[in-house]
Parts: sequence; structure tokens; C-alpha cells
Amino acid sequence: MMFFSKKKLPEVERVVKANDRDYNEKFQYADNRIHTSKYNVLTFLPINLFEQFQRVANAYFLFLLILQLIPEISSLTWFTTIVPLVLVISMTAVKDATDDYFRHRSDNQVNNRQSEVLINSKLQNEKWMNVKVGDIIKLENNQFVAADLLLLSSSEPHGLCYVETAELDGETNLKVRQALPVTSELGADISSLAKFDGEKPHLYSPVGLQSPMLQDPHEAPVSSGTVVCEAPNNKLDKFSGVLSWKDSKHTLSNQKIILRGCVLRNTSWCFGMVLFAGPDTKLMQNSGKTKFKRTSIDRLMNTLVLWIFGFLVCLGVILAIGNSIWESKVGAQFRTFLFRSEGEKSSLFSGFLTFWSYVIILNTLVPISLYVSVEVIRLGHSYFINWDRKMYYTAKAMPAEARTTTLNEELGQIEYIFSDKTGTLTQNIMTFKKCSINGRVYGEVLDDLSQKKEITKKKESVDVPGKSQSERVLHFSDHSLMEAIELGDPKVHEFLRLLALCHTVMSEEDGAGQLVYQVQSPDEGALVTAARNFGFVFKSRTPETITVEELGTPVTYQLLAFLDFNNIRKRMSVIVRNPEGQIKLYSKGADTILFEKLHPSNKDLLSLTSDHLSEFAGEGLRTLAIAYRELDDKYFKVWQEMLEDANAATMERDERISGLYEEIERDLMLLGATAVEDKLQEGVIETVTSLSLANIKIWILTGDKEETAVNIGYACNVLTDAMDAVFVITGNTALEVRQELRKAKENLCGQNTSFSNGHVLNESKQQLKLDSGAEELVTGEYALVINGHSLAHALESDVENDFLELACMCKAVVCCRVTPLQKAQVVELVKKHRNAVTLAIGDGANDVSMIKSAHIGIGISGQEGLQAVLASDYALAQFKYLQRLLLVHGRWSYYRMCKFLCYFFYKNFAFTLVHFWFAFFCGFSAQTVYDQWFITLFNIVYTSLPVLAMGIFDQDVSDQNSMDYPQLYEPGQLNLLFNKRIFFICVAHGIYTSLALFFIPYGSFYNAAGEDGQHIADYQSFAVTMATSLVIVVSVQIALDTSYWTVINHVFIWGSVATYFSILLAMHSNGVFRIFPHQFPFVGNAWHSLSQKFVWLVVLLIAVTSVMPVVAFRFLKMYLYPSLSDQIRRWQKAQRKERPIRSRRPQTRRSSSRRSGYAFAHQEGYGELITSGKNMRAKNPAPTSGLEKMLYNNTSWIENLCKKTTDMVSGFSHDKTVKL
Repeated sequence: MMFFSKKKLPEVERVVKANDRDYNEKFQYADNRIHTSKYNVLTFLPINLFEQFQRVANAYFLFLLILQLIPEISSLTWFTTIVPLVLVISMTAVKDATDDYFRHRSDNQVNNRQSEVLINSKLQNEKWMNVKVGDIIKLENNQFVAADLLLLSSSEPHGLCYVETAELDGETNLKVRQALPVTSELGADISSLAKFDGEKPHLYSPVGLQSPMLQDPHEAPVSSGTVVCEAPNNKLDKFSGVLSWKDSKHTLSNQKIILRGCVLRNTSWCFGMVLFAGPDTKLMQNSGKTKFKRTSIDRLMNTLVLWIFGFLVCLGVILAIGNSIWESKVGAQFRTFLFRSEGEKSSLFSGFLTFWSYVIILNTLVPISLYVSVEVIRLGHSYFINWDRKMYYTAKAMPAEARTTTLNEELGQIEYIFSDKTGTLTQNIMTFKKCSINGRVYGEVLDDLSQKKEITKKKESVDVPGKSQSERVLHFSDHSLMEAIELGDPKVHEFLRLLALCHTVMSEEDGAGQLVYQVQSPDEGALVTAARNFGFVFKSRTPETITVEELGTPVTYQLLAFLDFNNIRKRMSVIVRNPEGQIKLYSKGADTILFEKLHPSNKDLLSLTSDHLSEFAGEGLRTLAIAYRELDDKYFKVWQEMLEDANAATMERDERISGLYEEIERDLMLLGATAVEDKLQEGVIETVTSLSLANIKIWILTGDKEETAVNIGYACNVLTDAMDAVFVITGNTALEVRQELRKAKENLCGQNTSFSNGHVLNESKQQLKLDSGAEELVTGEYALVINGHSLAHALESDVENDFLELACMCKAVVCCRVTPLQKAQVVELVKKHRNAVTLAIGDGANDVSMIKSAHIGIGISGQEGLQAVLASDYALAQFKYLQRLLLVHGRWSYYRMCKFLCYFFYKNFAFTLVHFWFAFFCGFSAQTVYDQWFITLFNIVYTSLPVLAMGIFDQDVSDQNSMDYPQLYEPGQLNLLFNKRIFFICVAHGIYTSLALFFIPYGSFYNAAGEDGQHIADYQSFAVTMATSLVIVVSVQIALDTSYWTVINHVFIWGSVATYFSILLAMHSNGVFRIFPHQFPFVGNAWHSLSQKFVWLVVLLIAVTSVMPVVAFRFLKMYLYPSLSDQIRRWQKAQRKERPIRSRRPQTRRSSSRRSGYAFAHQEGYGELITSGKNMRAKNPAPTSGLEKMLYNNTSWIENLCKKTTDMVSGFSHDKTVKL
């Protein structure tokens, strides 16, 4: 009973008492230490060995080692297997331990962060890992939150604080959290906070919350400073609980909670009570478990090892049967000479022992050195990624980092990329670029011929002299707007006045007396800052007033009403009274909504402004419409009374308020529109375009709103105007979502497509797998946009098939308002039903689950902490480096690994199967055809370095050509370079070579005599001739396979041949024989054999016979059926004879039909976030080389490529910049 009483029960609810660690420890709550590592000192050895012996080959070699310890069946000594096996296990274990060490070090960096904790009525510095549930901790501005906290008090009025939740939901706009009024009174008084635990205990049992943990009533929490809340869960947007304090109960919601992973912003300090710590925090609850990832080549190799083992068993059975027959028919005649008795051993038992003997001899079909070489090659590829200066981000001194060494070749097989938006594709930097005021566009710079000029960084920006509160640097190059302000244009003044008044920004002054804005939205900050830069400075606000400094003159406006945003209105308005007594309504919002509220007299201006909005949207800018209305004093008073009545109503309150808002927001006078640039990261457009040309599908999974996600989709070319249709799924129930998905698929596939009713789940799943090729039949380009509510239904078991079928038929998918777990579920769905390699990339903690779920996880070292990087397989500083990582390093790694495996299987089949042919001529006696030392050294010394050099350094085309021609990436996606078919071709090649290696010298040596007339057809001379021929043949073969020659390749290939002859002559020398007479019995044979011209002629004949068919086949294939890389290599050689031409893909924009570019991310009631831009437009770049339009079987490919490239280069070589 004692044992079971200590076991922690599953939590139904959590009871936490403030400042009482002894009480809270009774519930065995988790501490605040986090673990992203896989091992510790005690578990490393068993877990790592278990993982390593999951590899079939490792288990296979362990089995062989056991067999070799049995002397009756072993023809080879045990050290030939145990030494390589221990070497492989040790190298892999060291590599895994090193990887996990860095994870431990990263964990320690986080766990050892300092936090101020209230202990014994004093604030003390404690490490994060020592923070306990119930502790009260103090946070200061710009600090990360250590655990999930109940906000108690803050430096801001009314207990407000501002947090950035980028690591949780990817949004960098600030969120507002507010403490309860009863706790905000505590302020920063340490003595009051220390007494928060209260004095009088009594039983507490909140309605609807029953705790199975509280068995003893004497252990019930006190009423003061006690929280009863939900159990740990992964819901980021929901929290329920009750605080009991001062004999009263206070309901807790998500607005009272600050989650781990948030950063405190624009708040000097705050105090919070720890509710959830470490693995119980919502951040960690949303982080999936670390999974042991394997590449598709690893899985294929496991399958091939099983096949080879089956093939080995078949060969062993054949030879065992042959031995039994030979023993019964012929062997009895030799037993007298072997001093055996007739009945000592039966032929069947002899065959049984022979079977195991040949299993040992033929085990080199899959040598242990294969796995050693694979690990070394992967390690080399990882270092190439780390050392690549072209992926080094100088602005932050961040190189690319391969945090694992086991997944490199899978970077060359990616078919689906799942990308976060905020911080991954964008920089979260909003810039006021253009505006339209009273029918005139400001922000465009015209030349003398009234043609638009490119605005570059070198262009002189607008400066606002004499304005103390303006930012002296403004990315706005049109001086005409400043001139209009100075001339006193009333429309321009009213436009800027609206920007300074209609917002939710808070202002304060820093220590230097400079004005600082607390901005809840980067869009809103850009607009208020723009007004500030042009002389209309928002100074301060109170609940009743707004103060603006207009061109140096302070003006205070009376705030009469604030008409907040909601998702239906898509606009916000303020009603103010100016010092002259005029009442005005200022409104900004989505143009599609605001234009319907305009007065009929605005018809001409509306048409002109609409054209300007179309132009702004075509340039990928986020737009807002701006309007105002003058109100009659009497009319406003009547309306205000009606609003007060509506606010006091208990029935249909929201509907009445909404109706009054609609009533007053009409007959507006249009002022113009704004255009804000949401900066993408550098190189995002080029990267997305290049990856799309590589047949990689990009899905955007973001926690942001739909409009903003679609904006970014158009901006970075994931969505384009050239698409035939963009399907938007917004259903609120599973039935609605299924109907919308099927309707979209009918539009995509045509009416002749039959659909199941979805009730027969097994049939639909089978259809899903069989119809995976249907996406190839789709003509045209489509995109799918789905929000989080609809996605939750789409991921249900009876709807997921419809969702995945439609999504995979689309070129791009955008999922909005998704939770971290939904991101992981989408990735898992594609992994489960599509035989495709997936990659997830993100920069925040909200992306950790997705990163861990995908085959490849990439973390961006951005501004959202280190959680994504810690969980990732590869770390990059910028999204643009993904292009080089996949198209260069990934493609090269896959190409090299495939060539390595093809050659390795070929040479080992050629090496090993000679024993099989020899068995028919040695009485199936399990005698080896080679010297035992040659068998030991062949894979370790004679052929290891050349194949390593090819596997590490080889490349078919240069890195620049790999980037310029993304179509080269497709063979990896289709598994063309190494698959089961290629494996059988390599096996057949190896069998052919083994036949030549055995039967040509056998026939040549048959009844042959040496130059001195002596007989040379002895076993030792035969073995030396075959061994020499084998080394030369495989060396010539790897020379033919090598596409990219370096000094290392030459040294390793020809050096290995020289090493073979050196060791051969040394082992066959008299000196070595005298020292080790039993280990080196071939005395003088090498010198005797190799001095015969006859032997060298046999070696030459074997080499020609083995290599010439390969040379002839490759020559004919290259010129009759060239692959894409063959064609590019030929083109490269042709170009080298001329002046090298390097083209760059220009980015151009086509005119665009206008879409509303306005988007909000407000939470109603806080007026938090005003953003803009519904559909941003980025145009398809022109092809650089014409390669995108060419087919593999185009016979005039080279000529067209050269001609088109030359024409293109001459046409756009002057344009070297990409402008969004």
C-alpha cells in the first residue's frame, strides 16, 4: 500500500497554494526543469544499443559473431567480425552521445536562467529549474516568462501588462493581460505579496471542481491565496480556474494568465504566481516527443539486408546440399587420408555444418564496413553544411548548423515543405510606403518623363527638420507629401490627423525623454509612426482625451466614443470633439467594407482611389481605406443616449450596439488609402519560386489570421495570380467542411469524378492510397486556404481523406489560425497517407511539434527564442538558405549516397560470389578462395578510402548549376538513383564481374605452365591472380563512376592500388613468414606470380571483360538517352569554351486586379490589432534559362538552352536586384 500511495494519480484539476512549497509538494507537481535530450548517464547505453540493433545489419553481424565463435563451422577467425562491429557501434554511440551532449548543454542554458523568486518574504535569485509550483516570481521588461503564471500585479495602471507570444502562436504583435483588481492592489509591496498565502485555513470545494487528490479534509487548501484550476493541457487560448482570497472567489480566464515562452514587453515589472511548471506548461504540452528519425534509404537498406540474408541462406542451402552429395559420392574416398573412421560423420551432418560455414564466408555480401562508411560520409556532409559560407548570416554571425548527421541524404528527397509564416517567411517589420490622398498618390518618385522610378536605399529619404518628436529616418522618398503639408492642404492634414487619432496605441516616455509607443500591431505602429514623422505626433491618451502635436502645436481632442473592431465590421472608428467644438467620426478599415459606407458624392474619388488600391495590392502592399464624417451635435447626443441604453440592455445587447455602429458609420467622406509593406525576409520569393520549380509543394501553417496569411502567400509566390482557382474552406461543422471540400474537388477534377459518401471508412482510406496518382492528372494550378476551426473538422477520421485528397491536388495550401498540435497533425496526415518525404521549418516554440513530426525539422535562429532550434535537425539563420540546403547540399548528399551504395553493393557481390563458384571445384569444403588477410583487409583498407572519397566529394554539376536548374532535384523525389531496381542491376553487375574474376583465370590456368616451364596452376597463385584482378577492376570501376575529380580522389584510388601491392609483397615475404609462420603461409608466392607476364595478361583480360560493357552502355546511354544532368554537363563543357555566362532570375510584377488588402487581428474588446492587406500580389518571375519549359526527351535541348540563356542574359543582365 505504501508503494501505491506514492504513485502520482492522473490530474483532474490542480490545487495550488501561494508561497507554500511544503503544501504543494504533496501533489508531486512537476518541477520547472525541461528536457529535450534523449539520454542520461544511466539510460544512454541500453537505449542507444537498442536503437542501433534495430538496424537489421547490426543484429545480423552480432549473429555472425556468435557463429564464428563455434570452431566446428568457422572458416574465419572471430576478430574479422568483432573488430568492425565494435568499431561501428562505438562510432555511432560517440556520435549520438555528442549530439545529445549539445542538447543537454542547450537545456542547461535554459534551465540555468535566473529569475527573482519570493522566498521567506525576500526576493531571491533562483535558477529556472528550481522554480516550484506556487512560487511568486518577479518579471522585468523584456524577460522571458519562466513558467505559466497567474498575473498578480504590474507596473501599469489597472494591473495591465503587455506580452509577446511569438513562441506560442508565431505572432509578434503584443497581447494585453490584466490582473484581477483584488490582486493588482498588491503592487510591488513584498510584505503584501508574502502574505498572499493567508492565515485562516478552511475547507474549499468549488462548484463543479472535484479534486481526487484531496482525500484528507485537513489537507484542504486555505481560502486565501489558493487557486483551483484545470489540469495541465495544450490549449493555448483557454483557461479556467478560481482564485480564493479574502473569503471571496474570483473567476480566472486566459486573460489573467501569462504562459511560459512569452516575453514581457513595455511593462517595467510584474509579479505572477506559478501554476504550471516545466513539462506541465502549455508550451511544453504542445511540444511533441523527440522521435528517432530514419531516412528512406535507411529503411530501404534494412529491407535489402533482409533480402540479401535470404539470398545468402539460399546460397548456403545450395552449397550444403552440394556438400552432402559430394560427401556421400566422393568424400568417402578421401577419409582414409584424413584419418577418419567411416561412421564418424554422416553426409547430412556435414552439409549442416557446411551451411553455417558458408553463411560465415559469404557474409561479406553486406560487410560491416558499409555502415561505418555511411556514418563517415554523413558526417562529412554535415561538416560541409556547417562550413558553407554561403549559408552564413553575417548580420548576426550565424552559420548553418547540422544538428544531426543521420538525415543528410533525405534533404535531397523533399516533396512537401510545411512552413510557419511569422518570423520564418517574414521579418515582422512594417514600413509605410505609399498613400493615396484625395485622388493623388504619394510615395512614387517620377523622372522627367513622368515614368515611375525604382526607389532604392540610395534614394534620399524624406527628412522632417525641426520636428523633435519625428523620426529623422523615414523610408518614404516622395518629397511632394511634405510640400503638401507645408502648404496646408486641408485634406492631407485631415488624413494625417486621422492616422494620429484612430488607433489603440499607448504612449510613454523613456528615461531619455523620448516618446515610445506601446504598439499591439506592427501595422498600426507603422501608420501612427508615419503620422508622427510627418508632424502629426500622437502624444498621449486618457480614457476621455487624445493629445496630438500637430506641426508643433499641442491639440487635445475629447474622445466621445470608440467603435471597436470585430470580424464582421472589419473596421474601427473613433468619435472626437476638436477644440473648435466640431464633432468628427474618423474611420479606417477594409476598402470592401468602407466603400459601402461612403456618401454618393464620393463617386469620382472612389473610382480613382480604387485604381490606386489595385496598384498598391499589385505591388504586394497591405492597404487600408481612410474616411471621416462630420456629425451634428444634436444628432450625436441622440445617438449617444441610444448607445448608453444598448449598453445597459440585457437582451440582444450586441445586436443593438452593432446596429447603432452601422447607423453612425454612414455617409462617410473618403480621404484616401494607406499602403504598408510587410517585409519578407530577404530571398524568400526567389527561394519559394526555385523550390516550386523543383516540384516541392509548400504549405503555410500559421497561427495568424486568414487575410494576413493569404497576403504573405501572394507576396512570396506561394499563391499567384496565374492559379486557376483558390479554394477557401470556412465550414463550422464537419458536414459543412466535407461538403465544401468535395465541392472544391468537383470543380478541380470535373463532374465525371465519383465520390464516396464517406461512411465506409476503409474504402475511403484504400481509395486515398490508390488515388495518390490522381494529382498527376490535374491540369492547372490550384491552392487551398483553410482556417483553424475548419481544419479541426477536416482532421477528423471521416473527413481527413477528403481534405488530404484535395490538398495534395493543389500546388499550395495555406492553413490559418492553427494550433501547434494541429500543425503536427497536418504533417502526420501527409506522412501517413503519402509516400513522400516531409520537411517542417519554423522559428518559434509553436513550431516544435511540427518540426519533430516531419521527416526533416529545420529551426530558424530568429527572434522567437531557441525552442525551434533545440528541437530541429538543422538550424538556419534565414529562410532563403533553405534553397541552398536542399538544392545543393541535399541533392549532393542524396546523389553521393546513392552512388556510394551502388558501388558498394557491386564490389562486394563481385568479391564474395567468387567463393560460391569456387565451392563447386573444392568439394564444397568451405575453403576460401582468397588469403584470409585479403578477406579481412579488402573492405577496410584496399577499397574503403576511394569509395569514401566518392561518397564525400563527388558531384555531377556545380553548386551554382544546382541552384539555377531546380529540375535536377526531381530524381531524388522519385527515388531514381537508388531503389530496388537499381539494387538488382548492381547485383547483376557484381555477379557478372565475379564470373569473369573466377572463370577467366580458371580457364587460363588450366594445364598452364610458367615462363620457366614450371607448373603455376597452384591454389596460391590462383588466389593472388584473382585478388589482384579484383582490386584493379573495382579501382577502374570507381574511376569510371567518379564525376568530380579532386586530388583526394586521385590519391585514394591509385594510392589504394599501391597499398595493395605493398601489403601483398610484404605479407608474402620471408621476413614476415619467419616472425608469424602460421598467420602468413603464402611465402614468396606474390613475387613469383606477379613476375609472370602470363598473369598480367590474365589480369588485363579480366579488367577489359569486366569494364568494357559498362563503358559501352554508358556511352550509348549518354548520347542516345541523356539524363537532365548529362545534358547540363554537356552544356557546361560547351560554355567553358566561351566566356562564362551567369544568369540571375529577375523578379517582375504584372498588373493585378485589385483585392482588398486589409486584414485585422483584433480581439474584440481590446482593440488590439489593426492590420491591413487581404491579398498581396507577387508575380511569377521570368524563367532564366528556358529550362522550366523543356522536357527531358527534347532532342534540341542543348541548342535551345544555349540560345535562350544567351538571349535572356543580354536582356536582363543589368537587373541584379529583387524588389518586393
